[in-house]
Amino acid sequence: MALLGRYLRKLGHEVHGWGLGRNTGRVPELLERLKPRIASLAEDTGAPIIAVGWSLGGYLAREAARDNPERFEQLVTIGSPVIGGPRFTAAANWYEAKGYDLGEIEQLVADRYAAPLQTPVTAIYSRSDGVVAWEACIDHWSPSVRHIEVDCSHLAMGFSPQVIALVAGAIG
Repeated sequence: MALLGRYLRKLGHEVHGWGLGRNTGRVPELLERLKPRIASLAEDTGAPIIAVGWSLGGYLAREAARDNPERFEQLVTIGSPVIGGPRFTAAANWYEAKGYDLGEIEQLVADRYAAPLQTPVTAIYSRSDGVVAWEACIDHWSPSVRHIEVDCSHLAMGFSPQVIALVAGAIG
C-alpha cells in the first residue's frame, strides 16, 4: 500500500495508514480496533472518509462502513474476499490449523448482509489472483458496488499501474 499511498499523496489526497500494526487475520478483534481509528480520522477531517483496503483490509473497511455508514464517503477494495470468509482464500488451511470453524465464519459473513451496505464501493478483483478466489470478491447483494476486473496476481495488485490508476480514478 506504500506505493499507492505515495501516488495518492502526489495527487493531493491526504493519506493515512490503518495504524493498527500487523494484520493478524482475527477479524472481530481487528474490526473493533479499526472503528475508533476511523472515527478519529472522520472527526479530524470533519467529513466522511474514503477508505482503500487490500485483501482482508478491504473486507474490514467494508464491515466498518456497514456498521458506521455515516463515517464513510466511499470504499475501494482490492482483491478483498467479501463472501465466504477465509474458506475461499489461500489462508483457509492456516485458519483451520488455528482452530477456526470455516463454516461458522462463512455463516457469520453471510449474516452481516442482513444490514445492507450503504456506502458506495469500487471492488477491484482478478481471476488470476491466486490468493483470493475471484468469486469471493463479487458482492451480489449490495446495490452500490461497482466491480472492476484486472489481470494480475494478488501480491501484484499493490504495485500494478492499472490497479493504482483505477484506485486514483475511483476516488477522484
